Amino acid sequence: MKSKLTAVALATVVAGTAAAAVPASAAPAKAEPTRCHTADLKAGFATGEDARPEMEQTEKQTQAYIWFTNQSKRTCTLSGFAGVDMIGAQETDGTWSLARSSKKPEKMILEQGDTVDFSITLLPVGGSTPRKEKFVPAKFLVTPPNETEHFTLKWPFGGQILKQDGATHPGTYLNPVGR
Repeated sequence: MKSKLTAVALATVVAGTAAAAVPASAAPAKAEPTRCHTADLKAGFATGEDARPEMEQTEKQTQAYIWFTNQSKRTCTLSGFAGVDMIGAQETDGTWSLARSSKKPEKMILEQGDTVDFSITLLPVGGSTPRKEKFVPAKFLVTPPNETEHFTLKWPFGGQILKQDGATHPGTYLNPVGR
């Protein structure tokens, strides 16, 4: 003999509302994805024609884009600012740690194979600018948000940037991931 509870559960399934018969506490909870680690990602400069910075002009700021792709087998998140240190080609350049913009970061969810980028705003200068006033990028050390390991990316675009590594509000700075 079936109990009344079994009969009610069967009637509910037949009526098409089976989900109501299972208490929410009994359903398995889906775990929230955790943050992406450097080992989960690959990185590079966006080099498509519409993504290339206009380094030959000196009248306005321009943008370069760096992307991260989730190469792991899991979904992960990125939120915040990458760390970006530019290493210069001139012996007087040294290393320039880029300042952050005032834009607010958003949490980005990356499934396997997904890509997200961030922009670096640059202030190019002409070749006739005195050496001490220009920075000639050679390499970028790019650290994903909340990580300590970095990627080393060769600067593929040429040109030079107005050297403002000690400025309070430099014309060259980075934006959060996803912006």
